[in-house]
Amino acid sequence: METQRKTQPYIYRLPLKVRDYEVDSQGIVNNANYLHYLEHTRHEFCQERGVSFRDMQREGIDPVVSKIEISYMTPLRLAETMESCLWLERKGARFIFHQDIFNAAGEQVVKSHVTIVALENGKLTRGDRLASAFSDCISVG
Repeated sequence: METQRKTQPYIYRLPLKVRDYEVDSQGIVNNANYLHYLEHTRHEFCQERGVSFRDMQREGIDPVVSKIEISYMTPLRLAETMESCLWLERKGARFIFHQDIFNAAGEQVVKSHVTIVALENGKLTRGDRLASAFSDCISVG
């Protein structure tokens, strides 16, 4: 499936599958589960880049979600497969994860923007230490 934003290519893709406990009584994925898919994708992306949340926390760095914008386009159902994609942009102290989810047919399921800020030892920072970990894949806006 070809899933790529027109002006910015995705830098990470993660295949996922809908599990039985993620669907509601209508047989579709409950809206809150998409937040889990998005978070899991960000964590896997960081882990594969050698940036573990446990290590960051030990160093006093806490990336935290400050805002999520999500548009639900079409539902997923039990046992469907999906591809969760992201690209990353930095605007000042904010890290914007542009995250989209596509079903197996290539239809967009979710479009989202997740804003992350970095706390270091409990204080808001520009996130320069975090930015250095993503320096080769971050777009500056």
